[in-house]
Amino acid sequence: MPPGPCEPWPFLPDCCSAAAGADQETIDRSRRAATSVLWALSGRRWGPSCPYTVRPCKRSCLDTYAAPVSWQAAGPWVPYIGTDGQWRNASVCGCSSGCSCGELCEVRLEGPVHDVVAVEVDGLVLPDGAYRVDDGNLLVRTDGGCWPDCQDMAAPCGEPGTWCVTYRVGVPLDDAAIAAHSALVCHLLKGCTGAGSCGCKVPRNATRVSRQGVELEMADPTLIYEGMRTGISEVDLWLTAVNPYRLTSPSRVYSPDMWRPRATTWP
Repeated sequence: MPPGPCEPWPFLPDCCSAAAGADQETIDRSRRAATSVLWALSGRRWGPSCPYTVRPCKRSCLDTYAAPVSWQAAGPWVPYIGTDGQWRNASVCGCSSGCSCGELCEVRLEGPVHDVVAVEVDGLVLPDGAYRVDDGNLLVRTDGGCWPDCQDMAAPCGEPGTWCVTYRVGVPLDDAAIAAHSALVCHLLKGCTGAGSCGCKVPRNATRVSRQGVELEMADPTLIYEGMRTGISEVDLWLTAVNPYRLTSPSRVYSPDMWRPRATTWP
């Protein structure tokens, strides 16, 4: 699984009076904590993540084609039935993808790709215009060249005979995500500094407060946390919208016919 975020998400202190009385170190610590919590509760899909490097393996067209292939003198052909009900043979040579009329050189990355930091082939860093990302996880070569069919996995990245992709994953943060993160940061700051509109610290799981009789009604916080929610309306509204089924990680499909990019995890 790709790594989590390296940097805290943006924080808007406009609606947080507690931020005015907190030092920057406390604010930064609350931002990192809120980022980790929301990244996990939202299904570990929102980004960007820390950059990490993979070593892709390009496969030929026929390796990824699941239907029976008939080899003839003119090359491989796949039988199919046209819209008129007639049988025809379709050629799968050239790695044509989608509506492409010619060969489309691409490799599949574990996505969603947030952005590509660098692509190195034989120790040379390709310019940004030499590739693009389609469908959130397909790295497409656009400069007329093609990705290597294989590489020397024993050699480190940057050596001849290798090619490596460094990128970040994650769904881009929108205004709703930033607002939810800011609300959680503000809540953590209030719990740390005791700052509130009344100058007092109200228990986080209090559902009813009576000032004159000093009467508190407390909710069981474990029930809220078991449902992957925080009890903060602004935060839970966003979590319900982006993760209504309370997934703990992104959904994925594994196939023995699909090779996944190799990533070095140590040293």
